[in-house]
Amino acid sequence: MKIIVFIMSFFSTIFGAFAQTDNVIELLSPAEFKSCTNLKEVQLIDVRTSQEFNNGFINNATNLDIYQKQAFLEGLEYFDKEEPIYVYCQVGGRSRSAAQILKKVGFKKIYDLKGGYQNYQR
Repeated sequence: MKIIVFIMSFFSTIFGAFAQTDNVIELLSPAEFKSCTNLKEVQLIDVRTSQEFNNGFINNATNLDIYQKQAFLEGLEYFDKEEPIYVYCQVGGRSRSAAQILKKVGFKKIYDLKGGYQNYQR
């Protein structure tokens, strides 16, 4: 009986570590993202190219193209790492990468738009 309890505890510990959620990065639905970014002035980054940005963007967003790595990182210096930051791209892939970078450089709370700008417009 003790062996079974030990094995169950062991697997729970191992697999539980993989199941933990990221408490720094949160994926928001378009409705949640809109309600958060429309209520007050927030830190909002569009990580698409300038051409994509010029074809339409969320009000008050700052365009920091993630493909321009050095400019992207330099642009982050103007944001407060202690305040929540919202990030989006066209469909969600680049913003996921950007959110990981934001976390790595020390941002405490990051909100990523699920499905990106394409999903936001629907």
